Amino acid sequence: MESGRRRSLKIEGAAYAITLDAQRRIVQGATVVCDGQRITHVGKAEELREIDADATIDAHGGVLLPAFVNGHMHVSYAHAVRGLFPDDMIGRERLREVFRLQSAMTEDEEFWTSLLAIIELMKSGTVTLVDPGSTKFLDACLQAYADAGCRVITGECVTDQQLDLALPVHSTEVALQRTTQFIRAYDGRLDGRVRAWAMPFSADTCSLDLLRGCKAVADAHGTWMTLHHTGGTTEALQQAGVLGANLLLAHAAGIDDSEVETIARGGASVVMCPSTTLKEASGLGRRKLPELLAQGVAVGLGADSANSSNYLDGVRLLNAAALGFKDGRQDVSYVPAEQALEMATLLGARAVGLGDEIGSIEVGKKADLVLFETRRAEWRSLLDPVNNLVYAADGRSVRCVIADGRLVVDGGQVLFADEAAVSVRVQAIGEALLARTGTRANRGRWPVI
Repeated sequence: MESGRRRSLKIEGAAYAITLDAQRRIVQGATVVCDGQRITHVGKAEELREIDADATIDAHGGVLLPAFVNGHMHVSYAHAVRGLFPDDMIGRERLREVFRLQSAMTEDEEFWTSLLAIIELMKSGTVTLVDPGSTKFLDACLQAYADAGCRVITGECVTDQQLDLALPVHSTEVALQRTTQFIRAYDGRLDGRVRAWAMPFSADTCSLDLLRGCKAVADAHGTWMTLHHTGGTTEALQQAGVLGANLLLAHAAGIDDSEVETIARGGASVVMCPSTTLKEASGLGRRKLPELLAQGVAVGLGADSANSSNYLDGVRLLNAAALGFKDGRQDVSYVPAEQALEMATLLGARAVGLGDEIGSIEVGKKADLVLFETRRAEWRSLLDPVNNLVYAADGRSVRCVIADGRLVVDGGQVLFADEAAVSVRVQAIGEALLARTGTRANRGRWPVI
């Protein structure tokens, strides 16, 4: 699945490199050099002019960043039914339909829908994602991950409670066996770009015994665990010994200030999905993101899925986080542009246990980079690159993406797949899925003639 040795690469003369290093330096007139998978040089272009590389990218007019981390992304199925659900189908009602349709998908269909999701993510600058156990046919999807060069944290979603959702239900013992087998089979695949975690769905769909057991499996294998999290269950997780430095809590909806303190004491991380919260009108400004950050909790950003938030653009996520809390708290001091960018990069990497490997442009870190083309209307004038990125741009201005030292997006186009052909294939998959499941497409409020 993997290609041969990655060549050295020089990204030369960027207008700015936003490093996200410990000093948060922004290097003007910057060059970055990578040898294989690792960054070897970061500095001024004139200082690194004599450094040779196998290939050079002329980055003049560009802003260079560490690639984005998407901490919660149901990657494998949603593109087949994107736009199916009306505005007011939210929460449990939507989830019942989501999982009913996913359960009818075939291995081949999941491969193509996963590939299209990865294309969309990587075109807008995301290289690392956490899929919270929603991929059914991982062996098939590994090829898509290999072709794209992305980093995927995944697992098998397990539950041991009878549900009104079309999720697989097992006994506690069998669910733990499957979790262990999955981690042993997949952790470290694709030269380490695949990490396997324990992935119980949520505290209300899993017994405390299953949650405790999943945490023990993660601890024993040196890996992590994630689950969908809502307020009122944090203390129970703490008392059960589930909270810890290798736990990622997704959404953290409805938690209160005491739960913020419990999460911080326990050392867990959090990922929030601002675009989904806004779309569902569930009170983004009331979410405890500022309080979690103030307590030192690593908080990342996620897109949820293409039928939850409906877009996977990493730059739009930054904008949603920055604006949503300002408006929700009626205070412009909340989530400044720099903090939003940290959540998509350095903090996002820490939130998924990869802070030593990715999330900043530093010597020794993995070469996951995104170059934005700023010679576009929405980027000018270019006076403050962070401000322009968060408040003016979107992912369509991505020029290049480097994943693990390999150029995978160039000139705004992915190099690992034919996007148009894949999108046509997924359209056919979606129409066939609706037909065989007897599902009527939502056509919105206006007549289609």
